[in-house]
Amino acid sequence: MTLLPKLLLLVAALVPLQTAAQEYPTRPIRVIVPFPPGGAADTMARLIAPQMSKALGQNLTIENRPGANTVIATEIVARAPADGYTMLVMATSFTVNPFAYSKLPYDTLRDFHGVTRMVYNPLIFCAHPSLPVKNMKELAALAKKRPGELSWGVSSIIGGGRIAGELFNDIAGINMINVPFGGGAPATTAILGGHITLLVGNVLDCSQYIPSGRLRGLAVTSAQRASNLPQVPTIAESGWPGFESLNWFGTMVRAGTPRPIVERLSAEVAKSLKTPEAGAILARQGFSEGTMSPADYDAYIRNEMQRNEKILKKLNLKLD
Repeated sequence: MTLLPKLLLLVAALVPLQTAAQEYPTRPIRVIVPFPPGGAADTMARLIAPQMSKALGQNLTIENRPGANTVIATEIVARAPADGYTMLVMATSFTVNPFAYSKLPYDTLRDFHGVTRMVYNPLIFCAHPSLPVKNMKELAALAKKRPGELSWGVSSIIGGGRIAGELFNDIAGINMINVPFGGGAPATTAILGGHITLLVGNVLDCSQYIPSGRLRGLAVTSAQRASNLPQVPTIAESGWPGFESLNWFGTMVRAGTPRPIVERLSAEVAKSLKTPEAGAILARQGFSEGTMSPADYDAYIRNEMQRNEKILKKLNLKLD
């Protein structure tokens, strides 16, 4: 076949995609949330839905499909048509699961396009007053004197707190032991009661106890200080430049979704999160708006996966 007929065939194939993108959306959009109602991911989905529904002229219907560390919901989107009518709200676990499971029913990089990261929040290393450290340098020094004796609590066996703690273990050359709890609330209760002496948790969980001295804030894991705890330094400021480890939520669609549709969804998610009303809700929840272009978000996902692969291989940790 000569070059001209090949070009004509390519143009003919692109016309339906362009037409579909121009008409999009013509029916409601499903938003699949891999967590139960009431959690942070569900809150983010329901935060963007009214504004996006108004802007797109179609309802966004929220479907909660929890289970298997978000794998169940992610598979639903991986099997959906690549037309922009099924969107996934996902969390840090999206970039952990490829290395935590021996086999997944989808390919994390091949089967999805990033729409945008939505929000992020820093974690915090906080200590019970009985732990004789006031900052991360002192914590690292104590851990080196007592290898394998210090432990830190987190909300789950594998999540943002575990990743941040293991990263610090690695970069500081220490060996603190992880103690997982069944959620942020029981982990916080444990440290307040002195059952554990160190916690890597959400800033929101710890911030109310730091001014009174019930907990001691050692450092936050973000690149900048937390707005509600400006007195607590970052780990980067504490002697480990470049350290950053965040909890975050974002949106994905099936790979092959026409690029104009992906760009439209990305723009509308960003607009919905930049309103004053959304900003007030995010602040109360301890989140910051952190939207990205689809290309930047895809690159962010790849970087997160590279980091998490290293950590999970070192731990030899599997969920199946």
